Amino acid sequence: MPSINWLLEPALIVFLLLGGTVANRRRRCSYSRINLGTPKDDQSISSFEDGLSSDDEDSVYANDNAVPSCVFSITGSRDKQSWRTRNIGIFGWETSIATPDTRQYRGYFMSRMLYRYPFLIEAWYWFLIYWVYQIARAVGALRINQGVVHLARDHAFQLISLEQALHIFHELSFQHAFLQYPNVMAFINATYSYVHIPATILFLITLHYITITSTSTAESLHPSTALGDHPTQSLTGSALYQARRRTLATANLIAFIVFTTWPLMPPRLLSDTAVTGPSGEKARAFGFQDTVHRTGKDEGSIWTTNKFCIQWAAMPSLHFGYALLIGLTLMRLPLRTRERGLLSWRRTICVGFGLGYPLLILVAVIATANHFFLDVVGGAIVIALAWAGERVLLNLLPLEDWALSFLRIHKPEDETGSAAIKWERD
Repeated sequence: MPSINWLLEPALIVFLLLGGTVANRRRRCSYSRINLGTPKDDQSISSFEDGLSSDDEDSVYANDNAVPSCVFSITGSRDKQSWRTRNIGIFGWETSIATPDTRQYRGYFMSRMLYRYPFLIEAWYWFLIYWVYQIARAVGALRINQGVVHLARDHAFQLISLEQALHIFHELSFQHAFLQYPNVMAFINATYSYVHIPATILFLITLHYITITSTSTAESLHPSTALGDHPTQSLTGSALYQARRRTLATANLIAFIVFTTWPLMPPRLLSDTAVTGPSGEKARAFGFQDTVHRTGKDEGSIWTTNKFCIQWAAMPSLHFGYALLIGLTLMRLPLRTRERGLLSWRRTICVGFGLGYPLLILVAVIATANHFFLDVVGGAIVIALAWAGERVLLNLLPLEDWALSFLRIHKPEDETGSAAIKWERD
């Protein structure tokens, strides 16, 4: 592993998240000092809030030009906890529960920071999703023993046999075709190691900007031009962004369940010379080469080669799964442009990237011998399941309400989705 990577790769992630926070800031946010009262003068707080209807109250915090949206903190807190209703459910079962209403903390410093820089919320979600996933993998890695390694190798033999029966076992010829071009192979190695996480973060930053931050959202988004979608079936604005973010989180959960219950050795590890006996000889006979972690020129990422990373988690391929999600989202992005039709330049760019990026990652994961073709199929299936079932994560919102109430933070709820729906009806 290149020694400088331990610094450069985290620095790139921090740079992207900071850049995304600045790029997605609210640009018309007033910081006027308004006295909303103190604990001794709770009536002034009540009169401010009770004087608003529910529609008025939403407009105060959705309108960037409204002064109360960025008020200075309310000193003290109320004696009485206010509540809101959350609906939860799964597999047709539904119920409602009461959770703390954090709007009483919307004047506090952190609440105003989140309103001014809403992508801070997304950065937190990303860290939560990624690090929960990595910690779970680390716990699994610490429990790895030789029995699990042998099982993962046996599963690789089984998968190869299945691919041979299906006449799709072409990973070796695929890799050898690219090994003839060292410069191309170096590019593919770098793509596999260094593009996956930064590209996903950049996708979230860009999607957040297009669907939520842009002040011309109502003019740039329209369901009628989404590829293959009926206008009433298309997600727009904040609803689209949140659905894709939840899809990524759900995909991580499904993938973790799969590779912890069915460990699979990637093709590159089959060539391990340290493995003795018939099993090792059989594995090395296939002839896979580890192009990324070559002796003397290791191009592996610190995120995938640290000692807490499970190396026997080839199924499913989240590299390809993430890329597929990004590609499908770009191709289905509901754009409204002056140029009508499929061949508008914005649509052409989205379709080009939407097709090209998953194809590039597909080449990278196979040519570097990090995945089998069926791993790629597994990644696509995981994304399909996550895409269809992402709303199950909404059941975690009550936990978030309690956590935010404990921290006395109000998370501003974006109104872009509602605005887009209203604009469509008009």
